[in-house]
Amino acid sequence: MSLDRDDVRKIAFLARIKIEDAELKPLADELNSIIGWVEQLGEVNTEGVQPMTSVAEMLAPQRPDQVTDGNVTQKVLANAPDRVKNFYTVPKVLD
Repeated sequence: MSLDRDDVRKIAFLARIKIEDAELKPLADELNSIIGWVEQLGEVNTEGVQPMTSVAEMLAPQRPDQVTDGNVTQKVLANAPDRVKNFYTVPKVLD
């Protein structure tokens, strides 16, 4: 894949970056070099290589996924200015 001046101008427009006409050719050359390097990376054989999520092999701490209400209803509602049973009450906003 090769980018020319028009491609760089369109990319700059889409990215909302102001690029002067004199900078288009050098930028196109630089972007082409980067794209060539990325294409070269695609040629590396990575079969059998595990994806890395960090440089140190470790597992994140895990806990069982259990839904609970916390069993602290009275503590939660203790500071409520107004409540009905186990619910907060709020002023009516819409008629």
